[in-house]
Amino acid sequence: MDTKADRRRLLGLVFAALSAASFGIAPIFARIAYDNGLNTTTAMFLRFAIAGTIMTAFFQWQKGTWPRGRNLFVLLLMGGICYLGQSFCYYSALHYASAGLVALLLYLYPAIVTVILALITRSKLGPVRTGALVAALAGTALTVSGSLKGSLLGVTLGIGAALIYSTYIVLGDRMLGEESVLGSTTVILLTAAAVYGIIIAWQGPSWPASTAGWGAATALALTTVGGVFGFLAGIQRLGAVDASTVSTLEPVTTIALAAVFLEEFIRLRQIVGGIVILAAVILLIRHGVPKYINTTEPL
Repeated sequence: MDTKADRRRLLGLVFAALSAASFGIAPIFARIAYDNGLNTTTAMFLRFAIAGTIMTAFFQWQKGTWPRGRNLFVLLLMGGICYLGQSFCYYSALHYASAGLVALLLYLYPAIVTVILALITRSKLGPVRTGALVAALAGTALTVSGSLKGSLLGVTLGIGAALIYSTYIVLGDRMLGEESVLGSTTVILLTAAAVYGIIIAWQGPSWPASTAGWGAATALALTTVGGVFGFLAGIQRLGAVDASTVSTLEPVTTIALAAVFLEEFIRLRQIVGGIVILAAVILLIRHGVPKYINTTEPL
């Protein structure tokens, strides 16, 4: 047994789970921010601007080397186009389809990532990894499903969000053998902040109306740092397929925290879905690293 590879894989699982938990708690802080005067665009600008500032300070302290050339262009694309496009499609879909249907369509991305990477790398998942992926998707369907009503436009936008996010993940998977997670995360966050800054300069900002609003925006930024960094670090150590599978813990976190802090009711199917997702993650913990993963990457 390769002890070093096992430790590396376990750390990747921890990072991916941290990312899922961070993104899972983000909607709680977003709701608090909205209740204290922020609109969506301003909240997203503050989210990425504060997160980008934090990562820049840490990256400079670590004396990191900024990405250049083609890699920088790809990271700018990930932060400025993929994040914006995915958010636009997702939030637009909510106007034409139920939240349950839109979430269900978004969480097709682990399967989409799997298909894309299988075509690129010509590698097979194997029965254990395939079983974990199927179980995670089934658990997610149970967790997020509710009313599944929507128009064709809503379904199209929901699938578009999944496709764009899948592109972001695949680009990250291909990039992280050459660039550090710290540098990649910093560029992505700063680019997203710049794009949202342009949008609010055009639309006009809606700043927080209270200290609680600024606190919620800051907390949202901190969850973004953990979410983006953790997911990229997970991809680096697990590969995009396994990291995406672990990320299906995100809706479980959101539902559990909403029950605790917002007093929302948890249904039996959501509990069952969460158990199925956890079972999928346990399967991955006991399985090996895909052969195409680079094991010599920088942090």
